[in-house]
Amino acid sequence: MRQVSEHPAQRYFVPTSHGPLAVLRAEASAQRATRGAVLLVPGFTGSKEDFAPLLGPISASGREVVAMDQRGQHESHGPEHPGPYTMKELSGDVLRVADHLGLEHPHLVGHSFGGLVARAAVLSEPKRFRSLTLMDSGPSALGGPRAERLALLSPVLDAVGLQGVYEALEALAPNDPHYVPPEPDLKEFLRRRFLAQSETGLREMGRQLREEPDRVAELAEMGIPVCVLHGARDDAWAPSLQADMAHRLAARYEVVPDAFHSPAVENPRVTFAALQSFWRDTEAG
Repeated sequence: MRQVSEHPAQRYFVPTSHGPLAVLRAEASAQRATRGAVLLVPGFTGSKEDFAPLLGPISASGREVVAMDQRGQHESHGPEHPGPYTMKELSGDVLRVADHLGLEHPHLVGHSFGGLVARAAVLSEPKRFRSLTLMDSGPSALGGPRAERLALLSPVLDAVGLQGVYEALEALAPNDPHYVPPEPDLKEFLRRRFLAQSETGLREMGRQLREEPDRVAELAEMGIPVCVLHGARDDAWAPSLQADMAHRLAARYEVVPDAFHSPAVENPRVTFAALQSFWRDTEAG
C-alpha cells in the first residue's frame, strides 16, 4: 500500500486568495453515511496522496473523507514569496477547505509538519473540529539529525535548486538502513511531486519545522479530544517525546507496529483501525 494506491476519491480544487488548493474527496458509503467527516493534512514535502491507502476504508466506514495538499505542495501551486507560508496562513487553509466543502465538525488528522498546522487550526477555532489526531508529530520544533539537515536546505537550494536537491536526496537514500527501492510508478510519482512543490514554500515550511514553539499546554486547555499516533520506529520526533506529549494532553496514545514515520502508507490496516476506534469512542462520548 502506498501513495499510488487505488482509492475512491475524486480530485477537486478549493479556491483561495493565494491560488487553488488541491484535495482528494471521497463520499461516505451510501449504506453507512452517518458518521460525519474526516480532514487529512500532510507533512513536509508530502501531499494528499500520503493518505491514499486510508481513503477507501474511511469512506467505507460511513465517513466523508478529504485529504488536502497544503499550499505550495504538489498540485496546490502556491505563491513564490514567503508571506503566505506563515503558520497562521497554512492553518487558515485547513479552515478554508472545511468551509468550502461543507465539512461540519470534522475529525482532523495532521501528519508530521501537518500535525503542527492542524494543531494551529484547532487552537484558532477549536469548536470547528470534533477531534484532533497528531500522527508522527511532536510538541515543538523538530530536533536531531533531521533538523540538522533542514538547516542546510536553504543554502543547498540556493546552490543547486529543486532538481539538484532531488538528485542529492536520491543519491543519499540507499545509505539509509531502512531504504527500500520504490517500484517505478511510485518512484516517478515521488519525483514529479518533489519537483512540483514551491521552492519558497519548501524553505518556509522547513524553517517553521526548526522553530515551532511548544504549544501543548495551549492545546490541553481547548478540551478537544486528541489522539497521539505514531509508527513504532518513528525517526523524526522520538517515540518517547510523543508519548510524553500524549501524557501532557491526557490524550489517546496509539503506536503502530511495523511502521516508521509514515504509518498511513507503511501499515494502513492498523493505522485505520486505531483511528476508527478513536473516532468511535469520541462520537460515543
